[in-house]
Amino acid sequence: MDASATFDAAAWLTIGAIFVLLLLSGFFSGSETALTAASRAKLRSRADKGDPGAQAALNVTADSERLIGGILLGNNVVNILSASLATALFTRLFGASGVAMATLVMTLLVLIFAEVMPKTYAISAPERVASLVARPIRIVTVILSPVVTVVRLIVRGILSVFGLKTDPDSHMFSVEEEIQGALSIGHASGAVQKEDRDRLLGALDLGNRMVEEIMRHRSEIQMIDADLPAEKILETVLASPHTRLPVYRGERENVVGVIHAKDLLRAMNRAVRDAGDAAAARRFDVMAVVMPPYFVPETSALDEQMREFLKRRTHFALVVDEYGSLRGLITLEDILEEIVGEIADEHDTEEDQTLRPNAQGDYLVEGGMTIRDLNRQLDWTLPDEEANTVAGLVIHMAQSIPDQGQVFSFHGYRFEVVTRRENRITRLRVRPLAPRDAAG
Repeated sequence: MDASATFDAAAWLTIGAIFVLLLLSGFFSGSETALTAASRAKLRSRADKGDPGAQAALNVTADSERLIGGILLGNNVVNILSASLATALFTRLFGASGVAMATLVMTLLVLIFAEVMPKTYAISAPERVASLVARPIRIVTVILSPVVTVVRLIVRGILSVFGLKTDPDSHMFSVEEEIQGALSIGHASGAVQKEDRDRLLGALDLGNRMVEEIMRHRSEIQMIDADLPAEKILETVLASPHTRLPVYRGERENVVGVIHAKDLLRAMNRAVRDAGDAAAARRFDVMAVVMPPYFVPETSALDEQMREFLKRRTHFALVVDEYGSLRGLITLEDILEEIVGEIADEHDTEEDQTLRPNAQGDYLVEGGMTIRDLNRQLDWTLPDEEANTVAGLVIHMAQSIPDQGQVFSFHGYRFEVVTRRENRITRLRVRPLAPRDAAG
């Protein structure tokens, strides 16, 4: 066979091999992008609808360290091999200058056809591409698993020398954090309404919040003295906006039961009807209709407490601390309001539910309002790590109980104490500072 013909055949074989290796490099690059960018939630949805490719993608991404190791190893092998073949080919054709030409040509080919183009396509439809490439990638990772295992051991050994440890079973972000981040991005882009974002974030956050954060403090609880005359108890119940009221005897800490307005009215009506005279109402014993009190610890998580309410078929619980002392009360409505926002009824006025600024931009806020509710209504960012209420935050930052009229500026907001009763801050004016004032 002619030497030139042999050379031509070898050159064409080399070019063909480089072309195939570039295709493999593009396959590895696109697969890496698709499998890492694909949403596991969307893949799970597709798998539940009977898509075997989506299920394969879920399986192959379960061990992310092994997956990435296999893809990177395969990609580097084909890239290095293609570059070596191109260097040999160009050196044979152009001599010593072929090395520089091979480097330039292969850089352009790899960049365009093996990196940018496949990754751009993969990122445009990651779930669909991941479903298509999952099975062949699975075969590659199985074949390369011995080498990948050795590489993993070497990497972990090197990192351990510098005091760094890796845990392949842990994830940098929890599912809740991923959803919260997606909702925040969606709201910022206008795809998710503020009300929808708040509801979803409120539901996700129930497990991280305690009963003590949203309970009504004992100083604000309307209670009934069991030793009062029946007529006085009836007047109190009828005048109250609440349907359930705690009943105490002797001192407020000694709660002996909870009375429901409907139960009281039914029982008194029955007593009067049976006795035939109104005097029966005065002889009525309120303890005959009270329900046993339900006590919960202040450290209970809100999602657990909501499940307990549903399980017990009750909406009302008294909150106690570790010593058994009464701290406050919580209702199922309080927990639901953390999800859907303030629930108004016929006893609530519009002023109770809406915060409106005055001419100076100040909002008149009750001291007992939770920081979370304030942030939620006005889309502010006041921290709630050190205190649950607005008054508590001011006291924490001031390291004292401020006097009426005192003004503070912190966290980018201005606080003015409007009303103070004894040791309680009951009302404040709050407004965000202008950037210039905040910097000053």
